[in-house]
Amino acid sequence: MLALATDQKEFAARIRRPLPFKPDPIARRGTAFHSWLEERFGDIALLDEDELPGSADEGAFDESVLSSLKEKWLASEWGDRSPFAVEVPFERTIAGVLLRGRMDAVYATPTGGFEVVDWKTGSAKSGRELELAAIQLAMYRLAYAEIANCKVSDVGAAFHYVSSQETIRPADLLDRDGLINLINQVPTA
Repeated sequence: MLALATDQKEFAARIRRPLPFKPDPIARRGTAFHSWLEERFGDIALLDEDELPGSADEGAFDESVLSSLKEKWLASEWGDRSPFAVEVPFERTIAGVLLRGRMDAVYATPTGGFEVVDWKTGSAKSGRELELAAIQLAMYRLAYAEIANCKVSDVGAAFHYVSSQETIRPADLLDRDGLINLINQVPTA
C-alpha cells in the first residue's frame, strides 16, 4: 500500500516483474531487534540473528547498535508495559485486494480500547514521509478492529522510533473508505 501511494508506476512495474530486494543492513537490524522483542515477550523468535540473510557478510551487523536499541527501548514508555498481543498476523480483503501483514504489538488502553504499535529502528519520519508511512498504521488499525470485533475508533495506532525514543501517533489515519480510494487509484489497464 505504501508503494502504491508513493509511486503508482513503480508499483505496477514491481507487480509485473517482481525482483528480490538487495540485502539491507538496516532491515537486518530491524529484524534482529524484532526477534529480541519476541523473545522478551515470550514468543519464539522466527529467526535467530545469525540466521538473517547476509548476516555473515563483513560489516553486516553491528552488535553495539542492537545493544543500544535494546537499552533505549527498555527506557522508553513501552519498556515496562506488557502487550495484549504480539506479532499479530492478519489477512483482509479490501476492494478485492488481499492485504496481509503482521502487527508488532497491541496494547490495551485505559479506556477499554487498543493501540497497535509498530516498532521502528530507523529514523523518525515527518511530513510527507510520515503521511505515507501512516498508511501502514491505517491498515493495522482497520485489521485489528475487525479481529477484535470492535469499532475502528476504539483502536489507536502509533510508530515507536526506538533510536530517538519517539512515539508518533499520526492524526487522521485513513479509514476503510480511504484505503479503498487508494486501492482504486491503481490503473486497471
